[in-house]
Amino acid sequence: MDNRSLTNKQSRPGDVLLYAIVYICAGFSVLLLVGIIAYVLYKGIGAVNLSFLTSVTSVLKGTVGIAGNIVNTLLIIFISMIIATPISIGAAVYLNEYAKPGKLVTLIEFATEILSGIPSIIFGLFGMMFFGQTLGLGYSLITGSLTLILMVLPLITRNTQAALKVVPDSYRQGSVGLGAGKWHTIRTILLPCAMPGIITGVILAIGRIVGESAALLFTAGSAKTLPKTLGALFGKIFDSGGTLTIQLYLSATSEGDFETAFGIAVVLLIIVFLINLGTKRLAARFDVRRIAK
Repeated sequence: MDNRSLTNKQSRPGDVLLYAIVYICAGFSVLLLVGIIAYVLYKGIGAVNLSFLTSVTSVLKGTVGIAGNIVNTLLIIFISMIIATPISIGAAVYLNEYAKPGKLVTLIEFATEILSGIPSIIFGLFGMMFFGQTLGLGYSLITGSLTLILMVLPLITRNTQAALKVVPDSYRQGSVGLGAGKWHTIRTILLPCAMPGIITGVILAIGRIVGESAALLFTAGSAKTLPKTLGALFGKIFDSGGTLTIQLYLSATSEGDFETAFGIAVVLLIIVFLINLGTKRLAARFDVRRIAK
């Protein structure tokens, strides 16, 4: 009689070796992340202070700061997401809820997958030629934002599609059985249920915008001035403006100021951490609300 069971398992050398490899790989990933963060903090934390975050670099005043780059980054995030989010969600709702399976849907999904895999520098070249020269927008934040919209559209669309597909069909059938229309079902049931996945896609898109540099080098420029009035802030979208990643690149290469470069890297790490933390908090909050309803 075989005495082996789920509670009395015999370990085999192959299983032990596989477990060891898995734990070594997991540990290496964690150590790599900790090592990168520790090195960046060690090299750059000394450059981060209140003056660094609230002033701009000026030879006459003898100041080194990234306030202008922070404003440029926030403006590009705001412009890109306010346009890309509704378009992406609308496209995902159409593909998942309205479009009938066929060649058109397959073509659209194939196009979004191809777009998500195109190198960002190609987007930058296209944005410079089309938005910058053909449309006459030049090197400006609006040119950079329009280029980044093309980059993040597939990301949000695919995440929203995946979130909508996870919603059980019984929700749709139950809503229709109660007499609700299709749009009412989408607006009141499907989108709220899919909201954690949609938020994840949006936050991932913001993270890509924050970390993008290649495309913005071709489109947004590198100016780091700080607008003095609210009116100048809105007018700044038509002027050249360098984001944090652009300034990091210029500080490390053209200027040779590695202390400032690592200081900007510390700020970017903090932003990425806050983005990931916000994603988890928002997704968990919508999950709780959905379960409570």
